[in-house]
Amino acid sequence: MKNFKVIFVPIGVPTFHLESANDQFNKSVEMIKSITDCGIYPEAPLLSIDNLKAFIKGENPDLVILQNTTFANSAYASEVVREYDCPIVLWTLREPVIDGGRLRLNSLTGAYSAGNLFHHTGREKFEYIFGAPTEESTKIKMTACIKAAEIKKDLRSLNMASIGHTPQGFGFGRGLDAELLKNFGINLISIEARELINKAKAYKEEEYTDLLEEANKKMVGLCNTPSENVDKFVRVYKAYKDFVEQNNIKAIASRCWPDYFVEYGTPVCGALAMLNENLVAASCEADLMGALSMYIGMKLTGSHAFFGDPVSLDENKNTVTYWHCGTAACSLAREDKGAEVGVHPNRKIGPTMEFGCKAAEHVTVFRIGRKPNGEYRFFIAKGEALDEPKQFLGTSVVVKTENNSLEVIENSVKDGWEPHFAVVYGDIAKELEILANLLNMEVCKY
Repeated sequence: MKNFKVIFVPIGVPTFHLESANDQFNKSVEMIKSITDCGIYPEAPLLSIDNLKAFIKGENPDLVILQNTTFANSAYASEVVREYDCPIVLWTLREPVIDGGRLRLNSLTGAYSAGNLFHHTGREKFEYIFGAPTEESTKIKMTACIKAAEIKKDLRSLNMASIGHTPQGFGFGRGLDAELLKNFGINLISIEARELINKAKAYKEEEYTDLLEEANKKMVGLCNTPSENVDKFVRVYKAYKDFVEQNNIKAIASRCWPDYFVEYGTPVCGALAMLNENLVAASCEADLMGALSMYIGMKLTGSHAFFGDPVSLDENKNTVTYWHCGTAACSLAREDKGAEVGVHPNRKIGPTMEFGCKAAEHVTVFRIGRKPNGEYRFFIAKGEALDEPKQFLGTSVVVKTENNSLEVIENSVKDGWEPHFAVVYGDIAKELEILANLLNMEVCKY
């Protein structure tokens, strides 16, 4: 990510076993460099307060990795807290040798000193890692911490768009620009759906032939849709595409019914599907937090995310089916039939997407929701996407949940979660949990 910085701060004192300390330092630098190319490193462990102050002065990192390479008292952590206001990962090294002889590092006692200091200075929302740099579990946790910090920074430069208002009874999807700015750093741009409809109507045919070619390559059976509806679909796709590109928007929440059926005569589903295909997170029914959940999932995986309602439960298979009318990215379709096109199940107008989603060994069901007091919280559930055909008209994905599916449903309904979720292709539970911690938000694991 542009301008993202990770600073590695290995602290200690020279009275411990420096050969072991230097060995762990070199291996730690090597491990961090294997994760990110955005690191800032000292030439050697920082074994005095003066060396520490000289190294950290003037840097402006987005994440601090504070490692007790050996024991260091809380005065070292105090300097880091005084200089930086960014997220911190506190890293304890495992003792390299236990042989009845000298204590080589005493890293763990140093971690307690730093952790105590963090709590007493209001910096208790730090991440913690225990382990040697050569351990896979250490690298996995460090990777998750760095990715979460990258997303936190990324959100502060994110432009989202609200296109129209939520329908009656769907108020859970609304978001205030001030709330998004305060909690995530996001800039919200708002526009009425009719403005984009008017733009769509005004295009000349030659202005969108390239988008029609793109859609025909991605969609299966678009030629079976009435030509008038195909033309209107491509027009509105161009209107949305131009809007997001002109305003550098990466996620949108769009009003869909009844406007696009009644006033425009063609659903917006196909246009949203094509945006999703191009990795612009696009939710329907104007669900802003749904779009944001998709965006975060897509950034963490570099792939597409499904947006839908939990509509069916099978206790015997331990599955939950997530479905929606037809806005899923074409690349999510099962290969046997591809990204087929159909009509909206209720309005009988097309084009909408009509397919079952592809299988995946790991998926994460994710939602940023709002509590009654206005605070945000994270819904996280792990599972597997099964190789199942389309369950209902529209698009669907069948998720075999890691935990008991009936309990997932019962508990999340009782806990008052919104009825829209992102199904992210990949296991990003650890990254999401860390991100919630960095944003000071509650984690709800199901």
